[in-house]
Amino acid sequence: MFEEIPTARPETPLLDQVNAPADLRSFKKEQLPTLVRELREFMLYSVGQTGGHFGAGLGVVELTVALHYLYNTPEDRIVWDVGHQAYPHKILTGRREALLNIRQENGISGFPKRDESEYDTFGVGHSSTSIGAALGMSLAARQLKTGRKAVAVIGDGAMSAGMAFEALNHAGDVKADMLVILNDNEMSISKPVGALSSYFARIWASKTYDHIREGGRKVFSGLPSALELARKAEEHMKGMVSPGMMFEELGFNYIGPIDGHDMDHLLTTIANLKDRKGPQFLHVITKKGKGFEPAEGDPIGYHAINKIEPDPKPNVEKSKLPKYCNIFGQWVCDAAEQDDKLVAITPAMKEGSDLIDFADRFPERYFDVAIAEQHAVTLAAGMACDGIKPVVAIYSTFLQRAYDQLIHDVALQNLDVLFAIDRAGLVGEDGPTHAGVYDLSYLRCIPNMVVMAPSDEDECRKMLQTGYEYKGPAAVRYPRGTGQGIDIEPDLRTLEIGKSRTLRTGQSGIVICGFGRPTYDALKAANTLDATLLDMRFVKPIDEEALLIHRNAKLIVTVEENAIMGGAGSAVSELLLANNINIPTLHLGLPDQYEEHASHTSMLKRVGLDADGIQKSIEIKLTHISNI
Repeated sequence: MFEEIPTARPETPLLDQVNAPADLRSFKKEQLPTLVRELREFMLYSVGQTGGHFGAGLGVVELTVALHYLYNTPEDRIVWDVGHQAYPHKILTGRREALLNIRQENGISGFPKRDESEYDTFGVGHSSTSIGAALGMSLAARQLKTGRKAVAVIGDGAMSAGMAFEALNHAGDVKADMLVILNDNEMSISKPVGALSSYFARIWASKTYDHIREGGRKVFSGLPSALELARKAEEHMKGMVSPGMMFEELGFNYIGPIDGHDMDHLLTTIANLKDRKGPQFLHVITKKGKGFEPAEGDPIGYHAINKIEPDPKPNVEKSKLPKYCNIFGQWVCDAAEQDDKLVAITPAMKEGSDLIDFADRFPERYFDVAIAEQHAVTLAAGMACDGIKPVVAIYSTFLQRAYDQLIHDVALQNLDVLFAIDRAGLVGEDGPTHAGVYDLSYLRCIPNMVVMAPSDEDECRKMLQTGYEYKGPAAVRYPRGTGQGIDIEPDLRTLEIGKSRTLRTGQSGIVICGFGRPTYDALKAANTLDATLLDMRFVKPIDEEALLIHRNAKLIVTVEENAIMGGAGSAVSELLLANNINIPTLHLGLPDQYEEHASHTSMLKRVGLDADGIQKSIEIKLTHISNI
């Protein structure tokens, strides 16, 4: 048991010999516990050097070693769900030293990524995809007759999503040769492992039991009633000592639960299941943060950690600034005190969206639906039908998963639902899988929607209240991290729908339209270029009057931390075109490509959305105009 994160690189003589899983498979079984300890200690050290996802990886060290020891990877396919679990996998698959730069600019990704390694069989970032992907690989192996194995490793949190059960249902129906491993680290599905269930798990996974089972089927094949009686007897026996009946009914052979930290038990069980035909389901119990005492005691707090600084020098001024999620968390509590019809809904983002205080103060009005974004939105729609005012707190990247429900269940019926959309824009080290760079594009095309993007903290609070009081579907999209340091008015004030504000009036004929967070960087460029700057506030409805006033501008520039295609800039151009206004325009935003992970500051610089980049792009455009 480790009590501190090592700041010096630990001695790992066995681990240093593993540059690929083939090296691991040359070890004797008796060496594996030592390797497990070294792997866990190296992971503690490496994540301490860089920061990153922490607890989930510590919990699957034994399982990861067992899988790569028994399966012929990368020929056999292991699919990890969500990817938080995959740090030990990366260490064992040739990226041990690269882990020291994980999630850093030009470093490896924090998630499995197909173009990073042949061992990363499926790119993941959003949860609950592993079973469907592994099923697809199993069916491909069946059609191509390759004999390749497919394994999905899914956490108990990810099992809450409907997509996982859709794949389970299909796998059982087509009798796919695959193994699904449920990594249960929250005890949300079963009670802790008992001696009886462990004993029966070993029997059910044994080849002897398998032979008896198959032999019985042959004997009773001509006696359907006897065969059905035997099947029911087996199901009832499993049901008495395990929680696996649901998976059996879906067509899987359920084994477990077993101790996911007992290496001998893991090796024996997985080896027996590996060559079985048909869909197999192994339920393992693990402890999130295993081996690191503080993480075992606080698995949520140690889900991810920041880089351990040897001589930390905190920025006192920066630390005083609230994050945008904190602004939301304070607003939703303040609004709930004023209106008892307010409820908050989140798909497993209680901590990230800062609903902790709300959940404590208003437990009967707080609904965490787990990783079920589609259900979260339809639940809100149903509540809105009967006079409740739902606030759906959701990350931009996860709202993509509920797009049909947003259109069909909420907007089409013009229901009174507020979407508080967090992590809008680039999200730094989490990279393209978590980037919220499409929401302005996919929201503004939906009828009945009001879409807002705050430029600072006070604007965010006012927009949340504006969206709450609006009678219909509304969205406020705000970024990750802190704001500008603007004082926040404590009152629950609203803004006039569809009205912008002028932050600077210039004389150069250049008009910059800022949407959301980049507005203050645009202000720096506007000061240098003597440009007019409009804080547009609303992407939909857009402030037509403010834009038409500038029909004779020399250049209209739009700035947004969203995909350029179909974004806020497109809304401006559509308005100008509709009014037969032909003036030069420049749309600044995110190009038609995925932006790889780096710090948020580095990413903004890369795409030209920092103050210098905005100014430079405008100057280049002015040069082109003058040359026409």
